[in-house]
Amino acid sequence: MVSAPGPALPHPLPGAVGLSHLSAYDWEAADGVCGGSPHLHLVCTEAYVVTGGRGAVQTLSPDGYRDIPLRPGSVAWFTPGTVHRMVQGGGLRITVLMQNSGLPEAGDAVFTFPPEVLADPRTYEAAATLPPGGGAGTEAAALRRRDLAVEGYLLLRQALVAGDAGPLREFQRAAARLVREKVPRWRELWRCGALAAAERTGAQLDALAAGGDDYLADATAHRSEPTRLGGFGMCGRRDEYALPGATLPYEDR
Repeated sequence: MVSAPGPALPHPLPGAVGLSHLSAYDWEAADGVCGGSPHLHLVCTEAYVVTGGRGAVQTLSPDGYRDIPLRPGSVAWFTPGTVHRMVQGGGLRITVLMQNSGLPEAGDAVFTFPPEVLADPRTYEAAATLPPGGGAGTEAAALRRRDLAVEGYLLLRQALVAGDAGPLREFQRAAARLVREKVPRWRELWRCGALAAAERTGAQLDALAAGGDDYLADATAHRSEPTRLGGFGMCGRRDEYALPGATLPYEDR
């Protein structure tokens, strides 16, 4: 009788996705908008499931600038390379579902800092990394990081709205250069996480087709609680879960 092999990671969430909860920052930026730090992901699609309040997500992609309204029940998602900025409109609360759990935590996010910051990996890392802890010093650093990201973001948005996608494409290229050395580690995490989850489903289908059901004897249930509340993330205060495949919280990087 054919049985499916065991998981590469111990019981990840469905599809090996990442999960967190966010309360959008209410800090006002230079353009008068309250919200988070604009950034993109290189290989991960991200989804916002709105559970409370109102706001928006502003996105920049080669097909233009969008201001997508968010209200309870809304779901918005954006593919790799899409710059996104969470905007606070009043009590905005979001559950984030992140493709490829483990990759975002390993650095699959690049802030829209100005070009001179992006040009040097050490300068970028110094601007992107928050000090440990959750006190006033960490909050001040998160605010400075947000403001620096907004500074670069506004230049990208201005050009894109004017019909010039060149600065956005150059930012995407700069982001790709910054993370290139991390790709071997990302590939390892992907193989052990998202790819393994998909292959496990394939093995289960093969087992069922061959008349096997032994893998069902391993059925079980799991439960998790947040391991940190109110951390300073990219988009807002972040509640985190220590789930299989995660390393360090990507939003603290």
